[in-house]
Amino acid sequence: QVQLVESGGGLVQAGGSLRLSCLASRGTFASYRMGWFRQAPGKEREFVAAISRSGGKTTYKDSVKGRLTISRDNAKNTVYLQMNSLKPEDTAVYYCAADWTPRPEEYSVRAGAYDYWGQGTQVTVSS
Repeated sequence: QVQLVESGGGLVQAGGSLRLSCLASRGTFASYRMGWFRQAPGKEREFVAAISRSGGKTTYKDSVKGRLTISRDNAKNTVYLQMNSLKPEDTAVYYCAADWTPRPEEYSVRAGAYDYWGQGTQVTVSS
């Protein structure tokens, strides 16, 4: 079973950038499709971005397209979320998630599709 640890969160002013990382251990990272989700105070967890096993397929929540970029380095067992032009509404705890799949070009936007989750990292964007 893969274990996930997020890092890179923090406090940033609106318009600023952060790069989140999620390091996976105890599993064959390249066998897992990956996703980033977030949960703001008083709100449900929501999908942000997802990437296929190979990294060749990605998808995003509409409101983050053009500002956030998901990528992965299978040699480093790490998935990233580059966050640019941050807005106060991006403030949330960000979670990475993993799901084993035999299909290299498949991703999922559904939280229920993911079996493994990290503990989360706080991102706070001040106005």
